[in-house]
Amino acid sequence: MNSLKGKTSVTSNKITRAQIESDLIAQATPKKRETSPDYDLPPLEENLNRAVDDSLEARTVDEALSLLSVKEPEVDRHPEKRIKAAYNKFEERRLPVLKQENPNMRLSQLKHMLKKEWMKSSENPMVQCLSAN
Repeated sequence: MNSLKGKTSVTSNKITRAQIESDLIAQATPKKRETSPDYDLPPLEENLNRAVDDSLEARTVDEALSLLSVKEPEVDRHPEKRIKAAYNKFEERRLPVLKQENPNMRLSQLKHMLKKEWMKSSENPMVQCLSAN
């Protein structure tokens, strides 16, 4: 019975056109050395995000943004817009102290002293602007 059946599996010698083209491409391209696959890679560079510098440290978002910004910090171009509010705050704080120190003076004299003190105060936006330059 077995001799009558013949061979059940016949191997074919036919090759498709795609197989021929892939063999030609494989023969044309040079094979890479398998011992060191990274011989064509560029050298590694230091990660600048991980660079440690003790002088650059930020604890808040504003500090971090100022460290990362390229431009210079903005200069207050209109400090005169904040003078009145700053003076009123300064007057509320200093006028009772001046009244205690000088109980015999009139309010106009106290305000005059307060104005002189204000012109030299570090709370004055104009003085801050001049000292920043």
